[in-house]
Amino acid sequence: MSEPSDADAVTVLEEDECWELLRTEKLGRLVVIADGRPDIFPVNYVAGDGKVYFRSGEGSKLSELAVHAEVAFEADVVGERTAWSVVVHGRARILTHFKEIQAVEELGPTPWVPTPKYNFVEITATEITGRRFALIEH
Repeated sequence: MSEPSDADAVTVLEEDECWELLRTEKLGRLVVIADGRPDIFPVNYVAGDGKVYFRSGEGSKLSELAVHAEVAFEADVVGERTAWSVVVHGRARILTHFKEIQAVEELGPTPWVPTPKYNFVEITATEITGRRFALIEH
């Protein structure tokens, strides 16, 4: 069993690297404040131009975004030898203008389950951070 050195174990990613990694994945986690406490929801997303977009059905997630626009969003990947995690802090906004919705639809955020998801949400990043991890070999 070999372990990475402390210096190589965790790498802080630059902002452009974070966006590049986010664009490679489709599933992330949205953190909102619901009933005064953090709650987390898995969402299918697309990323681009300093924003994260996803579709949502009616429910508590959408209701909370209308009340508490400040959110966190996280996506990660764990491989055999490396892993990464990117966290976006920002403001969520439910899109209402046809041209905005059409532009996001063209990016392709597609749901995994056949439940109706007629609402489009945009998270504008105020901060993005990321880390890459060298994993211990077993």
